[in-house]
Amino acid sequence: MTTNCKNDLLTDDHITPIDFESIDGFPESHSWPQFDESLNKIQTHDLKDSLIPVIDLASPNAKTLISQACETWGVFQVVNHGVPFELVKKVESESRRLFALTTHEKCKVLRSVDGATGYGSPKLSPFFDKRMWHEGFTIMGSCVDDAKVLWPHEYQRFW
Repeated sequence: MTTNCKNDLLTDDHITPIDFESIDGFPESHSWPQFDESLNKIQTHDLKDSLIPVIDLASPNAKTLISQACETWGVFQVVNHGVPFELVKKVESESRRLFALTTHEKCKVLRSVDGATGYGSPKLSPFFDKRMWHEGFTIMGSCVDDAKVLWPHEYQRFW
């Protein structure tokens, strides 16, 4: 597990997200070209003018809509997924708590170069010329070990 983040915006690891707390200008490394406005209008179930596609998993053409959303946007929201509302709210709350930590704290669980889980930029970042304005935390299986590092006295809630 890596325990520190590099502060250099131009590192080649493509893992370390930009430290939003330490920048004082707009880094060229993160300046993306404007995209075609026609990408704003993909077909979704009942929400044709949505900025981010909303896909109803109960829809008979959900597979097609998911494929289209992935190819066009790379992101989508699902409804009628069957996940209990209370669990969704708990995950949202823990996500806010995680991303409210300082960059230094989040970097205690920085994903390794060959790793798949932990804090960092998405694995697809190296495929782009520009860096992403993004930070994420990937979980596969249990996140208890990372929770122990970030919240040593409060990790039991992740069991």
